[in-house]
Amino acid sequence: MANQLPTMTLKAIGIVRNEVKERPPAERDWWVETVSEIVIAPSLTEALDDLDDFSHIIVLYWMHQVAEGEVPLKVRPMGREGLPLVGLFASRSPNRPNRIGKATVRLLNRQGNVLMVKGLDALDGSPVIDIKPYLPGYDSVGEAAVPRWITNR
Repeated sequence: MANQLPTMTLKAIGIVRNEVKERPPAERDWWVETVSEIVIAPSLTEALDDLDDFSHIIVLYWMHQVAEGEVPLKVRPMGREGLPLVGLFASRSPNRPNRIGKATVRLLNRQGNVLMVKGLDALDGSPVIDIKPYLPGYDSVGEAAVPRWITNR
């Protein structure tokens, strides 16, 4: 089946601009207070109309600084030795077959083709792949289950 999978081409719609040039190695949740600009291609400015009616948006971006190479099938979440070895897809590890990042962020404002957001965990220069409005009830699940290692931090 693997040789039957299609190849895809993605096109960036914009780029992230902020002060974070590389991921702070020891800081957890470094992005929570980070304010970023998302500069969208001018040809797509009209596609942003009415987006600022939403308090939050979902940003899909390319993790451009994650090194390409062999991807481990098992990882320790957050790189923490005390956590169990889990399958890559049961983690949020950035080292993935496709380096796609996803973040739900607060939309602070829009000026033309520039979105100002808070809480984006993307580094400066990250290509933006897509933007979607965050819809409560549609983008959240009320009774989601998670493994015990997530709640026992």
